[in-house]
Amino acid sequence: MNSAERWVAQARARLSRFLPGPARWSDALLSGALGLALRLMAVLWAAPRFPPAADGTFYDTVARRIAAGAGYTWLWPDGAVTYAAHYPVGYPAVVGALYALFGPSPALAMLFNACLGAAAVVATYWLGAEFGARRWATVAAGLVAVHPSLVLYTPALMTEGVTAALYAIAAWLSCQWARSTGLWRGLALGLVLGATLLVRPQSLLLVPLLGAVAAHTRVTAESTSRRVTTTWWFRALLVTGVALMVCAPWTVRNCRKMDRCLLVSANGGWNLLIGTAEQAKGAWIALTDMGVPVECREVFEEAAKDACFGEAALRRIRERPLVWVGLMPSKLGATFDYPAAPAHYLRMSNPTVFSHDDEQRLLVVETVFSRCLMALSLVGFARLPGAARRLRLLLAGGAIISMVSPLAWPAVLCLLVVAAIQWRVLAGARPLAVAISALALTALIHAVFFGAGRYALVGGYLAGLLAIAGCVTPRSATSAKVAN
Repeated sequence: MNSAERWVAQARARLSRFLPGPARWSDALLSGALGLALRLMAVLWAAPRFPPAADGTFYDTVARRIAAGAGYTWLWPDGAVTYAAHYPVGYPAVVGALYALFGPSPALAMLFNACLGAAAVVATYWLGAEFGARRWATVAAGLVAVHPSLVLYTPALMTEGVTAALYAIAAWLSCQWARSTGLWRGLALGLVLGATLLVRPQSLLLVPLLGAVAAHTRVTAESTSRRVTTTWWFRALLVTGVALMVCAPWTVRNCRKMDRCLLVSANGGWNLLIGTAEQAKGAWIALTDMGVPVECREVFEEAAKDACFGEAALRRIRERPLVWVGLMPSKLGATFDYPAAPAHYLRMSNPTVFSHDDEQRLLVVETVFSRCLMALSLVGFARLPGAARRLRLLLAGGAIISMVSPLAWPAVLCLLVVAAIQWRVLAGARPLAVAISALALTALIHAVFFGAGRYALVGGYLAGLLAIAGCVTPRSATSAKVAN
């Protein structure tokens, strides 16, 4: 045993003296209370100082129209009103309902973000308790409760923090359903995932997985020595079906009002086209700066324009596939190198209160924290017993070296590879499988489209689980039981 392994063993021995016994609701609620308190402090500080910015300006405007009974429509400068579906409807619909009940104040959206974030902290605790002892579940929940990006993004009228919270809550429901033969937990999971689709349609790729992960295991009467996994495909189909049914009324509305059927929103073509722009170097760029395709300049209807942009993007990819593929490292870098969503949002919202220097200082704090979580994840997966341990240690070491450089995206890819090598651990620890899948989904989507630091935040709560991956214990651990 080398010195590093001895240090880890000693640290584990010391920690084992704290928080003994089974996982407890009191721990979960205290963690959630800590998360809520920090988020409410962020709201109290930000509400009078930071108006909606970036996409949040659009969400706030649409929410006000929804609250006034005008629906998801857009009022143009010339007085014309058109039906819209450019951005997903889920978040402005919830905010619009709050505005209708209590008045149009962005502080209401911030409070909603805070409460949902606190619920996600509680969900993270119980997800940690699925595969780790009580103390490690508390560590995971504590990490996401104080996560600077998750806390300081609470005042942002944006969807990434909401999506991150919904992912954690959905993963918790999936694990709960895995212990039951009933359907009501599956229906609840489908409803949550349907809401998630209305907030972030790209989550559709994760929906069947959360159903499959909830596959119930039982021991057959004929052979008590063999555990048989049943109904994984049924549960995947059920959850997907319920989630799509939640979206169905909105999809029908789009088919009737937008002259083209859209599952949720009409910006996929725009985003794909932006992802082909060489001058953007993998990040967002305005269409006016990159140039609107000639064939789309006279197309004005929203859904048709998005479809036109999508066709133009595919044509560019077919014509120059190597250029498009060559942009992928830059897109991943834009997403994972500096995932400092609050720093950019607060600066954009009110530069007189939150200066450029403030932005840079917060960017450093956010980046260091996220990279520390990534390092813990790499070390955790690398040190688990199993196949190719030397290869895993080599990959983890190289990834950690990468993280002390400006580049963090290679570490993300290394983590995905190291986790894939440990697929048996993922098969036995459902929350880790979901967390790794969400990370892989984020990397895939933004390698295809374009990158931005705020997109890395959608896996923020699940990152707390990856940070304790090396603390996997048998399912029969004390954390499997709940104490009052």
